[in-house]
Amino acid sequence: MPDEARLVETAAGLVPQGEGWFVVNVADAPWLRNDYFGARTSFEAGGRLTRELTDLEQYSFPQVGVTVYVLPSGRPSTMYHAESDQESFLVLQGECLLIVEGQERRLRAWDFFYCAPQTKHSFVGAGDGPCVIVMVGARTDDGTIVYARDETALKHGAGVEQETPSPDEAYAPFPHWRIGRPDGWDDLPWS
Repeated sequence: MPDEARLVETAAGLVPQGEGWFVVNVADAPWLRNDYFGARTSFEAGGRLTRELTDLEQYSFPQVGVTVYVLPSGRPSTMYHAESDQESFLVLQGECLLIVEGQERRLRAWDFFYCAPQTKHSFVGAGDGPCVIVMVGARTDDGTIVYARDETALKHGAGVEQETPSPDEAYAPFPHWRIGRPDGWDDLPWS
């Protein structure tokens, strides 16, 4: 029987340490922010979070990733890309522009996007305030990603000039993620 994972209070929020189940409120979870891309929590101890908080042990969910993303108006969530694993997205608040296979689709609260494997996509915040999206993605050991050049994505600041499978190359021009909550924290649904 799985044990309850220990939650550790950090400068970023409550972070799970070790395997097992846990419960944490979005408002208390560890948040990262980026001046270009917005803010997110993935509820786990991985990547940038463990590089910033070196006392933490890295722990990522082994099968499914879950992220709550706060996307400012006019900003992209990611560089336009396609992954070999499926993803799903649910807009909880606000509006965004989905760029999918070179097309623009306007999404608003409660719109759901199923992203089949190898579907090229990105989101750009739209409307008067932030857009809150729940993002869910499968994780496999042999998963791949490619950042594809696309004129529509480039027009919205979400595209790469040259196709690459390297996240380091795709994100090289942008600031790094750092610990911090999204702008407008008090106006978000969990505050």
